[in-house]
Amino acid sequence: MYIDRIAKFEIARSLSYFPVTAITGSRQCGKSTLAKRILSEAPAGIYLDLERPSDIQRLTNAELFLSSQKEKLICIDEIQRMPNLFPLIRSLVDEWNRPGAFLILGSASRDMLKQSSESLAGRVSYHRLTPFLWDEIKTNFSFEQILTRGSYPNSLLAPDAALSYQWRENFIATFLERDILQWTGASPDSIRRLWQMLAHLNGQTANYSKIASSLGVSDNTVKNQIDLLSSTYMVEIVPSHFSNIGKRLVKAPKIYIADSGITATLLGLRSYEDILGYPGYGAMWEQIVLTNIRGNYPTAEIFHYRSSGGAEVDFIVKIYDKIFAIECKASLSPTLSKGVYSALEDIKPAHTFVVIPSKEGWIMSKDIDVLSINNLGVAMQNYRSGGA
Repeated sequence: MYIDRIAKFEIARSLSYFPVTAITGSRQCGKSTLAKRILSEAPAGIYLDLERPSDIQRLTNAELFLSSQKEKLICIDEIQRMPNLFPLIRSLVDEWNRPGAFLILGSASRDMLKQSSESLAGRVSYHRLTPFLWDEIKTNFSFEQILTRGSYPNSLLAPDAALSYQWRENFIATFLERDILQWTGASPDSIRRLWQMLAHLNGQTANYSKIASSLGVSDNTVKNQIDLLSSTYMVEIVPSHFSNIGKRLVKAPKIYIADSGITATLLGLRSYEDILGYPGYGAMWEQIVLTNIRGNYPTAEIFHYRSSGGAEVDFIVKIYDKIFAIECKASLSPTLSKGVYSALEDIKPAHTFVVIPSKEGWIMSKDIDVLSINNLGVAMQNYRSGGA
C-alpha cells in the first residue's frame, strides 16, 4: 500500500531548481519509498543504498561511476555512511551545472549532515520527512490506531497489533545496537535507559541535573545524549519562548519522544486501553500535534510557554511574522485553565487553536477556535494570509 506524502511536491520543486536535494529524517520514516517513487517518475534515475555491500562496491571508484551516470537523477540513500562523497558531489554538480543531479537521503538532522557537507553550501536544498502526517493517513486509520501504533509506516501498516508492536521493539533494538554507533561511543544500554526515562517524562520540561543524578552520569553526558537523540529524530526538543513581558519564565526546554507508538513501546503499553489509563496520555497527543505542525510548516519556529506563576500554553508557533498559540486537548469537550488564559494575555497571539482528536470543531470565543488536527494546517494558513 503506497500512501502519498505531502512533502513530495516541495521536494519535486527543489529538484527542478537545485543541483542537490536532501531528504533527512529518522530511519524507516519513508524516505527510501518516497525517493523510489520520485525516481520512477523521473526520465532516468539510479538508486544506491549505502547499507548494501553491492552498492558500496559500485562506489569503489566513486568519481568514475558517478560520472558515468551524468544524465540521470542519482539517489544515494544513507549518505551519512560515506561523508567523503560530499566533496566529490560538489565537484560534479559544479561541472554538470544542472538542477536535479543528486537526491541524497540521510537518517540524521540537517545540522548533523552539514558537519560533513559544508562543501555543498548554496547547492543543496534540505527537506525533513517525518513519519506519516495526519492528513496523509486520516482516511485509512482511526485515532486509536495512530495513537497506539504511531506513524511509522511499517508499524501503522502492520497486519495486526501484535506485529506492529514487535516491529517497534525491533526498531528500538536496531537503533540502539547498530545505528547509534555511527555517531557516538556511548553504550546502547546507557542510551536505552535515558530514552526510557524520557518516555516517562514525555512532554515535561527537562531537568538535566535530575535526569543525570537518576542515571548516575554527568549533566553534560545527559545533554550530549539528548542532543544525539534529537539529531537522529528520536526525540523532539521544544525550547522555551522568551519575551519581554517582565515575568519570570521557565527556561528549560520540553522534550517529547518523537512518535506515539515508540513512546508506547518504551513504556510497555500495548493497547489503546493501556494508553488511556496512562497519566502521560495527554502528552502523547501533544506529540502527534507537534509532528504535524513540523511536517506542514517545516520552517516554523516552535516554542513552549510557561511562567513561574503558572501561566502556560503547549506550543507557540511563529510562522514568518505571525504568532499562533496551540493548546492540545485529548478530549472531545475541552476546557481551558486559568493558566492558559493568563499565558494568552502575555503572548497576545494572532489566534489560538485548541486541537482535539475529533472531526468536528467550533468557535470557543472571538480569538479561540477548537478544531480537528485535520484542519490545523489550513486554519493557520488562513490566518497567516489575512483570511478567515
